[in-house]
Amino acid sequence: MFHAKRLVLAHFWVAFVAFFAAILLGEWQMYMRSPLHAWINNPEHYYRSVTAHGTVMAYVLPTLVAMGFGYAITELTLKRPLIGLRWAWAGFWLVIAGTLMASVTMASGKASVLYTFYPPMLANPFYYLGIVLVVVGSWIWVALMSINLYRWRQANRGATVPLAMYGNLTGAYLWAWTSVGAAVEILVLILPASLGLTDTINAGLARVLFSWTLHAIVYFWLMPAYIVFYTMFPAAIGSRLYSDTMGRVAFALFLVFSMPIGIHHLFADPQVGAGFKFMHAAMTAMVSIPTLLTVFTIVASAEIVGRLRGGKGPFGWVRALPWGNPMMLAVTFAFVMLGFGGAGGLINMSYQLNESIHNTQWVTGHFHLIFGGAIVIMYFMAAYELWPNLRNCLPLSARLIKTQLSLWFGGMLILTMPWHLVGLLGAPRRMAYYDYTHPALQAQAITVTISTIGGLILVISAGLFLYILATAKAAPAPVPAYTFSRSVHPHASTPAVLNGFRLWIAMMIALTVVNYGYPIAQLAMTPQAYVPVIPIGAR
Repeated sequence: MFHAKRLVLAHFWVAFVAFFAAILLGEWQMYMRSPLHAWINNPEHYYRSVTAHGTVMAYVLPTLVAMGFGYAITELTLKRPLIGLRWAWAGFWLVIAGTLMASVTMASGKASVLYTFYPPMLANPFYYLGIVLVVVGSWIWVALMSINLYRWRQANRGATVPLAMYGNLTGAYLWAWTSVGAAVEILVLILPASLGLTDTINAGLARVLFSWTLHAIVYFWLMPAYIVFYTMFPAAIGSRLYSDTMGRVAFALFLVFSMPIGIHHLFADPQVGAGFKFMHAAMTAMVSIPTLLTVFTIVASAEIVGRLRGGKGPFGWVRALPWGNPMMLAVTFAFVMLGFGGAGGLINMSYQLNESIHNTQWVTGHFHLIFGGAIVIMYFMAAYELWPNLRNCLPLSARLIKTQLSLWFGGMLILTMPWHLVGLLGAPRRMAYYDYTHPALQAQAITVTISTIGGLILVISAGLFLYILATAKAAPAPVPAYTFSRSVHPHASTPAVLNGFRLWIAMMIALTVVNYGYPIAQLAMTPQAYVPVIPIGAR
């Protein structure tokens, strides 16, 4: 019996409804800054919208999806009721309370700081308190995941942790550590200044602390998608996972390499030394290793079923794949967007090439392809796969799902490719409007219009996603419990180092200390890093 069904549904519904609202805000922003509409009368409304869109997409959506998906994984893989169900509901309501607190503050125009915590711009303290509640709620989830795994291990000594649960705990531990940077920044630096207890703030230190969280959070967003790749995709297409061990290696390497890379966002920051910028650039390149391992393993898993379906020769198996299967389509779309987004990331991480695209629309295109494209499309599939169990409903319409996925893929490419182009031309991001009558900008008008059309397609796709979930038809009998994919060699022994987390957590913490310790200590002792605060919405 699925004891946490209502809990998982609550997380998913709130996440996806908030997601749809944020999608509408994003499309409004593109329309308002395009040549299709006159300049906005009050730019504050635009920046208010950007803040809300980014806050939901960066914090609310992935946190609730990871939490809800994690609770489902715990019960389905460990085959026992979730321990701490009341605590889980408490964490959920903390996230909801924090979201509402931050939302009201943003809607009132007192938190238009563009969802990044970069002083000297400071929002009203209630915005930051709302974010703190969201983080505290998510930390309850981290604790419950650890407790449930610990109790299961006590009852199953020497047993191999199911791969989905291993990935789930990887995401939980990564989030617990990466959120420390922003938490320290808010509690030690931002909140005192926002509350008026001090009129200056150490902006350099705040930026470095936020970089602690800024890029590693991407891999927290990504973890549910990779769990779908490894533990749902093979079974959905009638195959088996090529290598369970490779999946564990990829998850473990994300723990190690995700943290010491955030300063590559500060290449233009004069208060951070060039040596540490180089270190973070090099470590950023290392994150490609678990991604490349994943691409190989998942493609190999697909080849298995292609060969079983009669595929011959070097590439005949590709034609034999079950292309009518929504999961096959979704993973293909995800890999294409991950490829484009990852190629753009190579430019972002380069100390020299980054200068050409820093703070331009190129960056917006890059992270929309990675998060909005490759990651979110797998959030859709996680919900689609679990929905029959969660709602005790009949299988969802494959035709509608494929239509929704195709619209999302096409809309995301139409949205982001023009952004990459105008980014190379120097178009800045986060601007409320442009004068497209100016000769230097006339050529960019068509690209912005195309992106607006792409955004509209995404709105349609997101609406169809909610429609598919909401109109699921009840099953006449109880739906069997969801089963995750099996590996080609299900009884192969798992190395002890890949059945636990101690080594990988120790390496994660050690690399973080090495890559952040000196810049943090140096800026904490630099009086020149303090600047007057600029409260937003206080005027």
